Amino acid sequence: MGAGGIPAEALLAGGYLGVLGALSVWGVHRLEFLRRFLRLGSAPHTATRDGGSLPFVTVQLPLFDERTVAAQLVDACAQLDWPRERFELQVLDDSQDETRALVDERAAHWRARGVDVRVLRRARREGFKAGALAAGLRAARGELIAVFDADFTPAPDFLRRTVGAFDDPRVGMVQARWEHRNRGQSLLTRAQAVLLDGHFVIEHRVRRALGVFFNFNGTAGVWRRQAILDGGDWQGDTLTEDLDLSYRAQLAGWRFEYAHGVGCEAELPPDLAAFRGQQRRWARGSVQVGRKLLPRIWRAPEPLRVKLEATAHLAGNAGYPLVLLLALLLPPMVALQPHTPGWLHALAFVVSTLSVVAFYDAGQRALGRPWRARLLDVPAAMALGIGLSLSQTRAVVGGLWGAAGEFVRTPKRGRASPAARYRGARGPWPWGEALLCVWLAAGAALALARGQLAGLPFLLLFALGFGWVAWLALAERRAS
Repeated sequence: MGAGGIPAEALLAGGYLGVLGALSVWGVHRLEFLRRFLRLGSAPHTATRDGGSLPFVTVQLPLFDERTVAAQLVDACAQLDWPRERFELQVLDDSQDETRALVDERAAHWRARGVDVRVLRRARREGFKAGALAAGLRAARGELIAVFDADFTPAPDFLRRTVGAFDDPRVGMVQARWEHRNRGQSLLTRAQAVLLDGHFVIEHRVRRALGVFFNFNGTAGVWRRQAILDGGDWQGDTLTEDLDLSYRAQLAGWRFEYAHGVGCEAELPPDLAAFRGQQRRWARGSVQVGRKLLPRIWRAPEPLRVKLEATAHLAGNAGYPLVLLLALLLPPMVALQPHTPGWLHALAFVVSTLSVVAFYDAGQRALGRPWRARLLDVPAAMALGIGLSLSQTRAVVGGLWGAAGEFVRTPKRGRASPAARYRGARGPWPWGEALLCVWLAAGAALALARGQLAGLPFLLLFALGFGWVAWLALAERRAS
């Protein structure tokens, strides 16, 4: 018997159905976004700026120990097509390694060619990236502020194709779409690309079309300086300063634009440890922003749909603990299969899983990815998200309590990729993921032996996800 005299089987089934119900709500949300996306049609025309009175633009490059990519970033941004008398390049270099010498050499190179390049360094890395951006803003001369992370390489016409949106005085930020330089490097990078494409190809466009809040992604975007100031400036009390300022600026009345037609190349984390660290920071930071701003959002004079979507957005990482709970509950439910209708498993699988597959597949189709690539990459993206649920659950719990924590940079390999120059992150031993893989594989074997096939797709997908993540982690530790 369980608590209060309720049979343990009933408690287990109730918990299982509750988790499935919550995940199904998220699946329905994905389906609604997909429905609206399919009605949007082709991408909107990009506002190009070729003449007239041009605003002064400051380009900020926040760096910290980025020796493998710093030079290519400075070179790309120094070649942005903008009148030199209306342009400055700030390299916000907090590095403690040979990046400093590389930055100084490239800055001198471009200054000799008439580009206003300034290298700003701080005595202490206070506030991490947010602190660097805030310090740079105080010294910046631009009416518009463009920001690029270390692994991004904007095309020369990036500013020409985004700044036109600021002709509307209500626009406070323009975000461009991320493109993936090393998408085809491995199945891991292809899976990452699918997950990011869902965000940039579908979510940003739908949120913009609905008139609800969406976010600056920390890079490949341009801000109006006044929108940053009205939003309360960059603040380092969360690990996602970009998401934090985005919501504060929109609460202050500024409107954001999404330049879907403008892509900016970047590097995906080349190994699991780097990717997991990045995702952990994003998950923890989004929970911190939710803690900080959701009460303010619900008090704001915004339409209910804006508040509801903001809540869904900022609480989106709550799905990871639910996925982890489902992984723990699936094998015991095999034993209770006679007491649980098979159609319920099948319906839950369709709503909570296949709906997400359809969502990500639509993003890949919109980018023109062939069906053979989608057939492998989309399930791999699903498996990767499942396999990360243990690590992400820890991040979500960490975001609910305590201080912001340290902003840990994501290692980059760069275009020049001798192994000796790239130091990947060293991840933990994946004992938890390995045990979960065994647990779910045992459940799948039991279901197959009993002919209980309704829950088998769940079990196999989950076992594959945890097993893949465990195998990658072990292989990387062995290689390091």
